[in-house]
Amino acid sequence: MQARNVMVTPVVTVKPSATVQEVAARFLESKISAAPVVDDTGKLVGIVSEGDLLHRVEADTERRRSWLLRAFTEADTLAAEYVKSHGRRVSDVMTRTVITAAPETPLHEIATLLEKNAIKRVPILENGQLVGVVSRANLLQAVASARPLLDVTPSDTMIRDRILASLRAERWAHIASLNVTVTDGVVDLWGLADSKAERKAIKVAAETTPGVRAVNDNMVTFSGGGWT
Repeated sequence: MQARNVMVTPVVTVKPSATVQEVAARFLESKISAAPVVDDTGKLVGIVSEGDLLHRVEADTERRRSWLLRAFTEADTLAAEYVKSHGRRVSDVMTRTVITAAPETPLHEIATLLEKNAIKRVPILENGQLVGVVSRANLLQAVASARPLLDVTPSDTMIRDRILASLRAERWAHIASLNVTVTDGVVDLWGLADSKAERKAIKVAAETTPGVRAVNDNMVTFSGGGWT
């Protein structure tokens, strides 16, 4: 699946000139937690989220440090925090460096972007224009709405071949010591696993193969002084 298959569109956006109070009200009204910031030409110039409004003077939640911590905090940091808590416009509080992706970006790459950059959403740009947003929630929706890959039950031979093929593609799998048998969709795993982690991963690979009804783990793993 690609970003275009799960992205939210049209996107609720705000202007850099909007006030912080207006944005807070927009979040509540639209039941959203962030919004891309676009200029008058529709160009993405930033993103503003609940996190940007967390420490605000209006709510008496601005950051407070002891005099000792303030003494060791750089002046530029204190100044930036003051702008965040007291600035009146979106342009004062928004995040200007925005991680983006294209509509054809695979979802596994979107997930990596979210995890690697510790962010909750990725604006989707096409030809420089904002066309959608993919959030962590959208990825969860893709998982929840997943459908079986096949409507026709594959044969036992086909199931076995698919399990072994998927394991051959994984660097952690040592299939030279593994045997797989399939009877009426029930998989039996036999052989040696180098670790508990590999053993579990092999079982998961079998369980998630289309057509598998159950998996029996008959493998053994070397642990400490012997095989278990």
